[in-house]
Amino acid sequence: MRSRVPRVALVHHWLVTYRGGEKVLESFCKLYPDADLFTFVHDPAQLPDPINRRRITTSMLQRLPGATRHYPSLLPLMPLAARRLDLRGYDLVISSDAAVIKGVRTTAEQLHVCYCYSPPRYAWDLQDEYLRDRSRPGRLAARGLLGAIRRFDAHAARGVDRFIAISRTVADRIQRHYRRPAPVVYPPVDVEQFRPAGEVGDHYLLAGQLVPYKRPDLAVEAFAQLGLPLRVVGDGPLLERLRRQAPSNVQFLGRVDAAAMRHEMAVCRALVFPGEEDFGIVPVEAMACGRPVIALARGGATETVVGPVVGESGAEGDLEGATGLFFRHDEPASLAQAVRRFEDVEQAFEPDVCRARATIFAEPQFRRKFDNRIQRWVAEHAATIR
Repeated sequence: MRSRVPRVALVHHWLVTYRGGEKVLESFCKLYPDADLFTFVHDPAQLPDPINRRRITTSMLQRLPGATRHYPSLLPLMPLAARRLDLRGYDLVISSDAAVIKGVRTTAEQLHVCYCYSPPRYAWDLQDEYLRDRSRPGRLAARGLLGAIRRFDAHAARGVDRFIAISRTVADRIQRHYRRPAPVVYPPVDVEQFRPAGEVGDHYLLAGQLVPYKRPDLAVEAFAQLGLPLRVVGDGPLLERLRRQAPSNVQFLGRVDAAAMRHEMAVCRALVFPGEEDFGIVPVEAMACGRPVIALARGGATETVVGPVVGESGAEGDLEGATGLFFRHDEPASLAQAVRRFEDVEQAFEPDVCRARATIFAEPQFRRKFDNRIQRWVAEHAATIR
């Protein structure tokens, strides 16, 4: 490196919502208080002060009308916008990416570390799901675009010096698609904001965006079979359809504020988590409230929740240290089977055990592990360019 204290640039795909990726970025801002921030588009009204107080440089896309609302439609322009961001003068570039902003230009003297939420799944793993509802001409055009994005993304990955993955699930994808190793540093969860409640209700909880890949339909269908009360917190494109199809035992609360979300997590019997996520912050937040999780046995939940898979030989009995149950198949009947099993063994789940598991993913642990990794790589990189 050119200086004992590296000049740091933080690069984040877009700043238009405050969700999991932006909470990670907020932790980066604490780690690197003097770092500048680069992004495709920025809507200050949607972000907290620790991010907005940065010196923020946006891409050429910011100047387009409606860019902060319609940024997904700007995907074809994002590779060009990434390449035009000027990162000259920085020693360390940390990209926080679930899209293509990892394609920013860096030089051999700069160390570029990508904290990767996932290779963009619409281009690599879930292309058919994203194209399913389009017309035949629309599918052909979109398939061509996604092919171009995939090629750019593969090229962009070659410009990254080091990858860090948010989970083993994502590390496997990075290896498969980019042919690159990626150590895992789990993203931070603000577990201190979540606390157990004095009393628990008689209902289950489904929380999050109501979008196809999160499979809220699976949960609604399973609880239609079970006849047990389910509360659904969140909104999204599937909300109205699910409302029309759901029986009376499924209650939709829509989007709620953070305090109401914490309350709903603390008073549910268990959180239902039916989709395959790259990491999944919601199960960790539920465990921080002392509540167990019933999750699909795929993706990030298998790395955060501890428990047996219902229906497998030998899986039914051992619940010592468990914080939830898993169901094997992404089918309503499989989830319903797991809920019935939970009803039989509910008393085996201890709030203190659930909360202790959640603290493994607290923010201080994230910052320590991430910073240790970066410091080691900075020293190694400095030695190679002397």
